[in-house]
Amino acid sequence: MVLKSRERILIILAVIAIAFWAFVTFYYAPQNRKMKALKVELKAADLKLDESLQMTKAAETLEVEVLRQEEVLKRLHERTLRGQEFRTFLKHLAKESDSPQMKVVSLAPLEENLPPSEGKKGGSPSQYRRVAVQMVLYSTYAKLGSYLKGIEELPFLINVDNIQIEKDGEAQPLLKVSVGLSMYITEESEGVKDSSYQGI
Repeated sequence: MVLKSRERILIILAVIAIAFWAFVTFYYAPQNRKMKALKVELKAADLKLDESLQMTKAAETLEVEVLRQEEVLKRLHERTLRGQEFRTFLKHLAKESDSPQMKVVSLAPLEENLPPSEGKKGGSPSQYRRVAVQMVLYSTYAKLGSYLKGIEELPFLINVDNIQIEKDGEAQPLLKVSVGLSMYITEESEGVKDSSYQGI
């Protein structure tokens, strides 16, 4: 049977259509899905890489900060006169109060016993003693600021626990200041315990 040219064209078009459908169904669509999946994986990998870079940067920053803090601690340790903390505190107070802008009215130190150090056999006592100091003084704002700034720079840990400032009468040019401080004194400071603040 001889096919007409029109029928041949229709058969050729049908074969092309079937071939295109087979190409799209069995090759292009699966490849397209794979490409989309790979794009999603690539995006997730980029996000993880960004997170890793941020964590690396944060770790580097933290390492620099730790090294800086260790250097500060080392310098502070070199400056600290172990066992001389309370004596140093009194010298600083005497220097600051040797001025008409500041006058110490009262100074009451009180040693507090620290609990035994955890993890040590036999509950051995801590190598530090906590000394709380209650002071009342008269001072100007500027001189008080200078005194507190100087406390910050002392070569040992000292905390300002509380502070109360009052205007004590109109005629009095100075302010009445009540300050509660606490400091930690090393056990090497037996001489300080005996001579520096007992009997003040």
